[in-house]
Amino acid sequence: MTRFKRAAGSLLHITSLPSRYGIGSLGKAAYDYIDFLHASGLGLWQICPIGPTGAGNSPYSCYSSFAGNPLFIDLDILQKQGFLQKKELETDIEFRKDKTEYCKVKKFKNKVFKKAYKNFHTDKQFEQFCDVHDMWLDNYALFMALKNKFEGKPWQKWHEDIKFNKPEARKKYQHELKDEILFHKFLQFQFYQEWGDMYSYAQKNNVKIIGDIPIYVTMDSADAWANPELFQFDENLEPTRVAGVPPDYFSKTGQLWGNPLYDWERMEENGFTWWLKRIKHLMKLIDIIRIDHFIGFVNYWSVPAEDDTAVNGEWIEVPTIKFFNTVKKELGSLPIIAEDLGAVTDEVRAMRDHFDFPGMKILRFAFGDGMDHEFLPHNYPENCVVYTGTHDNTTIKAWYENASKKERKFLHKYLNYDGDDVVWKVIELAFESRAVFSIIQMQDFLELGEEARFNRPGTKDGNWEWRVKSSQLKEKLVKKIRKLAIKTNRISKVNR
Repeated sequence: MTRFKRAAGSLLHITSLPSRYGIGSLGKAAYDYIDFLHASGLGLWQICPIGPTGAGNSPYSCYSSFAGNPLFIDLDILQKQGFLQKKELETDIEFRKDKTEYCKVKKFKNKVFKKAYKNFHTDKQFEQFCDVHDMWLDNYALFMALKNKFEGKPWQKWHEDIKFNKPEARKKYQHELKDEILFHKFLQFQFYQEWGDMYSYAQKNNVKIIGDIPIYVTMDSADAWANPELFQFDENLEPTRVAGVPPDYFSKTGQLWGNPLYDWERMEENGFTWWLKRIKHLMKLIDIIRIDHFIGFVNYWSVPAEDDTAVNGEWIEVPTIKFFNTVKKELGSLPIIAEDLGAVTDEVRAMRDHFDFPGMKILRFAFGDGMDHEFLPHNYPENCVVYTGTHDNTTIKAWYENASKKERKFLHKYLNYDGDDVVWKVIELAFESRAVFSIIQMQDFLELGEEARFNRPGTKDGNWEWRVKSSQLKEKLVKKIRKLAIKTNRISKVNR
């Protein structure tokens, strides 16, 4: 829908930024990172989804598709605004600088947020925010208050009346949980203020933000609870079919994700209104959308909800052309990147190309299977985005250390290089390629190993934790990246 200009950037989620309180935030470190990108000549900052995460802390499993993650709220900004005293930020908790310890962070920050909330008074600005965002904010704040009341249980295990979101029950709980609801609205108000300021700073420094939109919502989410008619639920609001991917080389039983599946027929009947609101909302926060699991907009793997594996699923078509034509008609030409990895069919490629969406190429998977591999740079079309790796991959250093002799030999021959600085040679390969965007994991710029991996799909512990230290973002690295950006004509235009 939108043709991009040649550029380069870095992949680093908000949680991975430095801070004193155990997790990245929208405060000074975010502004410093934008300065780092600007000075390096990088015009793109790719992040993961920014919603409030549930169990497992995955940014791809959120309580809402519209709300922001309160853990990103910067405590120093709250203090400057007068909501906190400096002494209220003092703590005996020792936060690691290299990893996010979510239990520690949540316990500390939620305690501090409660203190800040006591000093908060509603005003016209807050009331205006609530009015503008009432479509999702009222449901989200009530949902979170109810989760607290029902001790964290998923909404399908709440009392029957509010599980079905009946008007009389809703009214009763809105009154009973009034203060808790207002607390969650306050957190969203603060998040969106801080995000807006940070986003404006990025725009002023010619740094565009690439944001992720997961195709599916989480079963235990305000989205599913407040809009059950949009999903494949039965009369008891239990899922009849759930999402997953079919068996493949990596898994004989496929992957059973368990997300609720959309009722695309119903969505089409109402003009895809929910999706339009979701996309419009996101585009106020970022510059470019990366659609995670783009294949799901073409066809999806539908698995019986009662199954334990994804083996017995089936492919179901989605009204792709009608959907994206509606998006274009209502919202205009949107800057979209299609995550077209995995079981990509000719039909998926055709739809991607029909709408002129750039797909993704992952360099670390390119070597060892011959010169025809689609991830090798000489096979790239210009309209694609090349990555050294995604948030789900290990680093180039870790990959190289564990690569087979065949892969190493192929890489050395392809690069015409057999030295020690192989990580930067791969980065250079990405920058030099025809791909319109070149996105590098921050861990690769820093030449880090397996210890810096952000996520290991299929595992539960140790994910989404890695953080960069301020001391690692050195001037020497800035100059090295900038030199490469200039050499490969990827320098951010403001920096010419």
